Amino acid sequence: MDIALRSATKLVRALQSKKIGALELLEHYLARIARLDGALNALPVLDIEAARKRARSIDRKGAHLAGPLAGLPMTVKESFDVAGLPTTWGLTEYRRKRVKEDALAVQRFRAAGANVFGKSNVPTLLADWETLNPVYGKTVNPWNPLRTPGGSSGGAAVALATGMTGLEVGSDIGGSIRNPAHYCGVYGHKPTYGLCAMQGHTLPGVAHPADISAIGPLARSAFDLELALKIMAGPETIDSVALRLQLPKARFSSVRGLRVAVLLTHPTAEVDTTQQQAIHALARSLSRAGAMVSFRARPAVDFDEAHRVFLQLLRGATSGRQTTAVFAKMQAARAGLRANDQRYYAQMVRANTQHHRDWLTASNRRYQMRLAWADFFKDWDVLLCPNAATAAFAHSMPGERWERFIQVNGQRQPVTTQMWWAGISGMCGLPGTAAPIGLSPEGLPLSVQIVGPHYSDLSTIRLAQLIERDYYAFVPPPVARALPA
Repeated sequence: MDIALRSATKLVRALQSKKIGALELLEHYLARIARLDGALNALPVLDIEAARKRARSIDRKGAHLAGPLAGLPMTVKESFDVAGLPTTWGLTEYRRKRVKEDALAVQRFRAAGANVFGKSNVPTLLADWETLNPVYGKTVNPWNPLRTPGGSSGGAAVALATGMTGLEVGSDIGGSIRNPAHYCGVYGHKPTYGLCAMQGHTLPGVAHPADISAIGPLARSAFDLELALKIMAGPETIDSVALRLQLPKARFSSVRGLRVAVLLTHPTAEVDTTQQQAIHALARSLSRAGAMVSFRARPAVDFDEAHRVFLQLLRGATSGRQTTAVFAKMQAARAGLRANDQRYYAQMVRANTQHHRDWLTASNRRYQMRLAWADFFKDWDVLLCPNAATAAFAHSMPGERWERFIQVNGQRQPVTTQMWWAGISGMCGLPGTAAPIGLSPEGLPLSVQIVGPHYSDLSTIRLAQLIERDYYAFVPPPVARALPA
């Protein structure tokens, strides 16, 4: 396998042992970008000369002295501030406004020795499962360019899958790490809410972090997820004066004795049979290896209500991104809604214009569900479920998000229903790890989502590592394997 497609963990070892130099590895990635990214458009923002300067400095000093990432070339989602580069979130009004300071996560990766050399593409306002915006254009899936790579960390997942970067960091409020990891066949981890400081991952002029949203790593190996999470986790600068993070170790080291609950589908968000079969096969494999597996165990949560509460809190969290004109349009639309209208569009409009008292009521229900999940995880170590209903769907679907449909087992399903699988646990702040587990009959990646109790991030990642080691590991798409080493 081309060295560019190796895990970050193995690349760091190669750098520290001087089997490859920091500048040599950077140039190798840049050469792959030159060959591949014209057709993929995953990395529209590069900081090449500054990265070369940093790589030369690391080579002179010695990678073994550079930190735990030892000069590893990596990129970050476009929505993270990187000093000297614009942060647009896909909005044209910010394309020429360069920021002065790195996001805190970027600072932590640089302090660990990473060579941050560019930014990966996103959908406008990070609000789609298609990575497309008027500033940088469209990113396509490397397994099939007619399919979406997912969103909103779509460029990140494509860059990793094709060996154009060593490591990535994204964000996730409604599946934006887990969804593209699933569609592109890489690993992604949405951490426990608040575990990783969001400082420097906001629209220009915004300081308040969004509700539900979390930042976390994407990688070609679950072992890289652990490596990256330990570097980026921790409180914001102000809070770090008094607060220290002590993340619990993984609660298990092997599959034997592991208590695994499995949720394959749900009437609200039916899952494609092929995806269900893939997770079912994984569960059988875990059972044969000594795990206790249940397809019936569930938290004492009404999942239909959980989805409604999630949508209300989600759109409450993102409503601040609306312009005055858009907010007025939403208010007018709300006045025309029927009281019994429960379409996604109606729920979105109400949530975008809700009173604070309504939000408090929904958040209280969220915390009641949070306690129900905690009780559930007293008896079960993890819950396995899908990251999405299908493999990657067709790109450039017409209409607004709430007007689009996909085919699931021969039936039309609203695209917005994809958020069900991210939201039922994500709105309660639970960690979720996406891990590839196979390919569909069309040759598209399939994955599993591993959900655990609060702050069990190293446990959900540990199970992904065991799956990677013993069951299924990262497979690069054909376009990435076709290049000469």
